[in-house]
Amino acid sequence: MARRSNLRTYFSDYSNARFNIYHNNGNIYPAGVAAEAYDKAVESAVAKLNNQESDETPTSPQRPIALAIDFMLHDFEMAEVEPIPTYVDFGDSEFLVADKRGYEHLAYELAKSFLSTSDGQIIDTRLKLNNVIRTMEQSTTAVVVKTEDGNVYEAKYAILSVSIGGLQSNLISFSPPLPGWKTEAISNIDIMVYTKVFLKFPNRFWPSDADEEFLMYAHQTRGYYTFWQSMENAYPGSNILVVTLTNEESKRIEAQSDEETKSEAMGVLRAMFWPHVPEASDILVPRWWNNRFQRGSYSFYPVHVDHHLLHRVKAPVGRIFFSGEHTSEKFNGYVHGGYYSGMDTSKALVEEMKTEIARENETQSFLLQPFLDLTLPQPGPVFDIPPHLFHRLSQDFIINYY
Repeated sequence: MARRSNLRTYFSDYSNARFNIYHNNGNIYPAGVAAEAYDKAVESAVAKLNNQESDETPTSPQRPIALAIDFMLHDFEMAEVEPIPTYVDFGDSEFLVADKRGYEHLAYELAKSFLSTSDGQIIDTRLKLNNVIRTMEQSTTAVVVKTEDGNVYEAKYAILSVSIGGLQSNLISFSPPLPGWKTEAISNIDIMVYTKVFLKFPNRFWPSDADEEFLMYAHQTRGYYTFWQSMENAYPGSNILVVTLTNEESKRIEAQSDEETKSEAMGVLRAMFWPHVPEASDILVPRWWNNRFQRGSYSFYPVHVDHHLLHRVKAPVGRIFFSGEHTSEKFNGYVHGGYYSGMDTSKALVEEMKTEIARENETQSFLLQPFLDLTLPQPGPVFDIPPHLFHRLSQDFIINYY
């Protein structure tokens, strides 16, 4: 899809990340030490997987390098122990979108197939953007949605693809309320928070070799500004570093100012590369957790998830169908999970619409048949009227009717 859309991408190679782990004194851990720590972490993860144990954050004291590798293994999908379906089906090569038009360019390209567009913009009036839905009311024949600014839309069916965090936050109220089995399933889905903080500098002070695109920092607090990526290979001359934080660390920095986050990040970089590090000229801190439309980054199902839970999450309720990455059995957490679930939900809705039309036709036939039996021409003996009189009476009836 990216190739068809001429989206510029860049291959990201994570393979050397574990050999670029920095101590807080600015030195890189020896390759042998890093390899040993990595092997132990993998063995531990495999044992947990075989014993069907949860991958909880370590609570016992560990060396900073072990915490850094544990973070890499469990918080970055490229290092999952169990093969992830998205890699099995699509290969394990990861490509970074390095296009000034952004990832959203894919959405515009897809929209061209069914919406009116002009100069890279969607101009189709059927698409209603910036409408915040607050209530969904359904009856036996229709769904009515009401927006925050008072707009009302009605349709026979609706597909709801808001994030699982949005569903859990009760941003949208349902009338009648969703059944207990549905709300329970929705509330049982974990939400991951995945934050990439971008820092721009007046000049580059970090290594830029191809095998040093990813750098790690070993800290006594797990996930504390651990995983860094240089944008130099994707965007030469940009002088941008990206640090990834997840879950509790993501929530923590979302609650503080950008200046506080920049100060913390600068402290880590100066520990890694010594004090001669220029101050970042700009910073971008996404806030997925505090975004009321998202309330997190993506859904998370444990490896040994009860598949009945997933089926309840994506099951329709009356005329409301559910879609989104959180309803994808194989690719939840990924954009293509949302894409494929959208197609699956659309197909299911089309089949339901066909079934409803068939039911309506059967009902109409059932109700119409008695009337047809009375009004359609029948054999002479039934009416007990001479044929020549019946013809004249019929004409009189038609004239009088009109």
